[in-house]
Amino acid sequence: MRIDPQKIETLLEQVQKAPRYTGGEMNTVVKKWEDAEFHYGFCFPDTYEVGMSHLGMKILYGLVNAQPDSLCERFFMPWTDMLALMEENDVPLFSMESRTPLCDFDMIGFTLQYEMSYTNILAMMKLGRVTLLSKDRGRDEPIVVAGGPCAFNPEPLADFIDAFMIGDGEEVTLQVDEAVRRWKKSGAQRIDCLRALARIPGVYVPEMYEVTYHEDGTVRAITPREDGVPERVRKCVVTDLNTAYYPTEIPVPYTEIVHDRIMLEIMRGCTRGCRFCQAGMLYRPVRERSLEKLTELAHALEASTGYEEMSLTSLSSGDYTCLAELIRQLMKDMEEQHVSISLPSLRIDSVLKESLEETQKQKKTSLTFAPEAGTQRLRDVINKGVTEADLIEKVTDAFQGGWSSVKLYFMIGLPTETYEDLDGIADLAQKVVRAYFAVPKGQRAKGLRVVVSASTFVPKPVTPFQWEGQDTQEEIHAKQAYLKEKLRAIKGVTFNYHESELSYLEACFARGDRRLGRVLLKAFESGCILDSWSDIFSMEKWIAAFDACGADMHWYAHRQREKDELMPWAVIDSGISDAFLWHEQEKARQGITTRDCRHGCNGCGLQRWKGVCAYANGSGVQQG
Repeated sequence: MRIDPQKIETLLEQVQKAPRYTGGEMNTVVKKWEDAEFHYGFCFPDTYEVGMSHLGMKILYGLVNAQPDSLCERFFMPWTDMLALMEENDVPLFSMESRTPLCDFDMIGFTLQYEMSYTNILAMMKLGRVTLLSKDRGRDEPIVVAGGPCAFNPEPLADFIDAFMIGDGEEVTLQVDEAVRRWKKSGAQRIDCLRALARIPGVYVPEMYEVTYHEDGTVRAITPREDGVPERVRKCVVTDLNTAYYPTEIPVPYTEIVHDRIMLEIMRGCTRGCRFCQAGMLYRPVRERSLEKLTELAHALEASTGYEEMSLTSLSSGDYTCLAELIRQLMKDMEEQHVSISLPSLRIDSVLKESLEETQKQKKTSLTFAPEAGTQRLRDVINKGVTEADLIEKVTDAFQGGWSSVKLYFMIGLPTETYEDLDGIADLAQKVVRAYFAVPKGQRAKGLRVVVSASTFVPKPVTPFQWEGQDTQEEIHAKQAYLKEKLRAIKGVTFNYHESELSYLEACFARGDRRLGRVLLKAFESGCILDSWSDIFSMEKWIAAFDACGADMHWYAHRQREKDELMPWAVIDSGISDAFLWHEQEKARQGITTRDCRHGCNGCGLQRWKGVCAYANGSGVQQG
């Protein structure tokens, strides 16, 4: 389908931020459509600024385009002004590179980073002229795939997505591409493609499974419909990051984005075992890139982009084995280019003083620490494994190193939380302020800013807290008000908190089953889009959608689940056994911590996979 270029230009003249849609950024890959045998549309179901900050998009975009006969182009969720103009002028959702409609691609893939992006998926498909329900799509329509952390509970999207890629995407993406390419050539029926995809390790095809329920609404069974379809789909794991694909040229946007910098993934996975953290469980085991590989990638990315900031990215960057050495090398190499090095996701107990001394040679960014809970009792419950002394020591190091801006992340509504734990948050914030003023006036930077952020706990699949119920809205509102009053009196402290209504809905879909598909569709049809944006989100419309479909939000979000209940995502094998997760849940209730996996295997289940778990030594909790 050819879109009139002048029609698009006319729209761009009327929107607030045209660079969201213009394309043509430095380092984008533009191939001739007719020269490619396979056409893949990568869809990020949020705005350009958010999507262009996502590392996974950059990896897969470069990976597919590196194949000589394949083409990958990008799609993002339009903002409300552009969306209205496109609908009014009958302009379909088009790609950034060639302005080709979404429906013309052989395969389109959505990354599932956040449950509240689900209505955007439907909006993008509808605007792109792709049939919403998988069962209704024709032979000539794109195969719709999805991946990312939310794919570990694919059920709420089962009606809309043809196939889910579970786990690391670098290898399975190319296998799926090849299967779709072969199917397109064969002329076979759409169901034949789904059968082929279901037989690729790490790919879940909802159409190939039947779900039944008990009278009380819980899942009775998830059963393959055909022979050859696995009973459980095991996640994909890239075992060697040094040999895995990583882009050395990334698109550089014309407009400001959320994370406008080089993102250098130094490691993948985390060994700490925080019991609330889904990413820490899903991305096991830990795999590090070598110092030599990272230095090589850093040089190439700096030369190809011209960025003056580089973020050393991982779930827990402070745990990278050679962190201080890496920073020292990068600071030396990048000194002439005036490239600053930022350290996100720092653990309080990481050894970072030397790293801070190195990074202060360039501009200073705000340092982020995540105590998560206000008291040691609750930090032991969630297995955070850090102390108040750790926090004060590290922020003191930062203040002495010339920093004056610190962010502290907490959660409220964690299992077993009391108001004494909330008092502990305020107490910690006060002690951080005192640590700043304890540094002699002539040695500390001006302008103290301590930001305390409190998100609402959401029980997530494949965590020890997957059985826990979320606090009710009334309980969360009361805790937010209490903490706001406590922190208001502390000079230099700013308090931010997330809207609890959004977290309530997130909990419903995080632990939801296949029946939520009709709720999602109803909400979308009533106008729900861009739900993660508070000025657009409408809880009233969502409540109406749940009511219209006879679904109980409280049942999904607040209900405590039983040990033997079959979870909707039981068909997915994350590598972490339910026996381990339940044992961790029991230890949480007793306030017993679990050691870091680097100090010995805890028997999480990954030791079943040969060549995957570097820390497995046979010790730890018994399975079964």
